[in-house]
Amino acid sequence: MPFPLRGRDAKVELLRGVSLFSACSKRELSRIATLADEIEVPEGRVLIRQGEPGREFFVIIDGRAKVSIRGKRTRTLDAGSGFGELSLFDQGPRSATVTALTDMQLLVLDSRSFSSLISEVPSVAGKIFKAMAQRLRVAERDAVH
Repeated sequence: MPFPLRGRDAKVELLRGVSLFSACSKRELSRIATLADEIEVPEGRVLIRQGEPGREFFVIIDGRAKVSIRGKRTRTLDAGSGFGELSLFDQGPRSATVTALTDMQLLVLDSRSFSSLISEVPSVAGKIFKAMAQRLRVAERDAVH
């Protein structure tokens, strides 16, 4: 497994590539980086399970994961991919199951840290809402076609 991210700058660069945070400034990304924890998980670990309440957003530093809905694999996630963002807002049930296909390194932002981020740096909220609205439009368009 590669070495962990070295310092906040490496976290900032990783977060910059995540669609949810792509409109954030370097200062905003730096604050997000201080709130995100780095963890390692083994191959085969279920990271989130469909239907269970969620409290975290994950960004893949290294490794691969599969996404399944109702037991059917829908896609694969690689380094730089983020998942679980809806749970930051409502801690509601997960819409999919995500399982590690390899040993993985992840950044994790929990809902409590996210709430403090929005309180401390309110400009982040509008940028995240815009990114989520764009993703929803794409999903709706793809569902129609």
